[in-house]
Amino acid sequence: MGPDELLSLFDFHPPAARRVDRVLAGAHTVADLRRAARRTLPRTIFDFVESGAEDEVALHRNRSAFDAIALIPRALRGVGRVDTTTEILGIASSLPIALAPTGLTRLVHRDGEPPVARAAAAAQIPYTVSTMSSVPLEEIATAAPGPMIFQLYMLRDRGVCRSLLDRARAAGCTALMLTVDSQISGLRERDLRNGLTIPPAIRPRVLLDGVLRPRWTWDFLRGERIAFANLAFAADRSSIVEDVARQLDTSLDWRAVSWLREIWPGRLALKGILAAEDATRALEHGVDAIVVSNHGGRQLGTAAAPIDLLPEIVAAVQGRCEVLLDSGIRRGADIVKAIALGATGCLIGRPYLLGLAAAGEAGVARAIAILAEEMRRTMILLGASDLDSLESHAVRRAMP
Repeated sequence: MGPDELLSLFDFHPPAARRVDRVLAGAHTVADLRRAARRTLPRTIFDFVESGAEDEVALHRNRSAFDAIALIPRALRGVGRVDTTTEILGIASSLPIALAPTGLTRLVHRDGEPPVARAAAAAQIPYTVSTMSSVPLEEIATAAPGPMIFQLYMLRDRGVCRSLLDRARAAGCTALMLTVDSQISGLRERDLRNGLTIPPAIRPRVLLDGVLRPRWTWDFLRGERIAFANLAFAADRSSIVEDVARQLDTSLDWRAVSWLREIWPGRLALKGILAAEDATRALEHGVDAIVVSNHGGRQLGTAAAPIDLLPEIVAAVQGRCEVLLDSGIRRGADIVKAIALGATGCLIGRPYLLGLAAAGEAGVARAIAILAEEMRRTMILLGASDLDSLESHAVRRAMP
């Protein structure tokens, strides 16, 4: 008798296939996937995915900024079908989106990053492997062969960084994304209040959460120890978060970008740019793309919303590099708004994590499909047949 059948005897959940079918049948929006994920994950883990830094002002600002943008449709354009194909960091994509890097994904689902990579490959969109992935990058690449993006946190030991880059190239990563807004971890107060540790420690609240979410608990107890799988120095230690935090280069500056440009032959992007001045300076250092991002509101607690700053950054770079937008996207219409304001593409993070928690690989695929369906519907209603047809005249700051 397998674990799913055993759990069904206690009426915790229906067998896995029926449960996934039920989740997918009720998942019409990312918000539906969020509700399903909340039923699946212990509160401590759900908050780890959903929380922002400090008072979570930036987290909520990301959404309110999108909601404050109104769309202006053009009538009688005769749009029979829409073309959403594009290229992101040299990788052909069926949609103007790439899946963002997320660390320790096995906290959300026992299989971690490989099902995410497979869903991205099936949808023909790029996937970004995190330095902090919970499965080695080589295993992720094997699960879904093809070009990927590798995300790098700059560590004090440049030898470790160089080794990671060599491994990423050997695994088939053709583009590199340096995160520049995480020299120190943001203060995520929900995690502190919940007593979250990595790997999760069995404390009273965690134990109660586990009883209420038996499927996640069963997977956690029978699975491998959760760790930063790409970092040997943190693989077998009890305080892996502290170990990694000590390795982050808090003195990160533009010299690191120059160093990476010298040793990395592929496309190079900087993730975490919010100032137009930094965007233009990135061009001087040979960067191919910037990601306008506040790390999903998880770093600087009162950071500006990226979508609000996007137009001035687009104006500053004048088409000399790709401009991707990250943080706050929950609807296909949000992607349309970003493209209309000048973004060449978007990164998606929490929506696919919620899908993964709710229904595994099929949930990730559903999250991508929901955003794609919403995006195409929005474009038809706007009268836009392709991405180039989305221009700033289609958006306007909504009246209060």
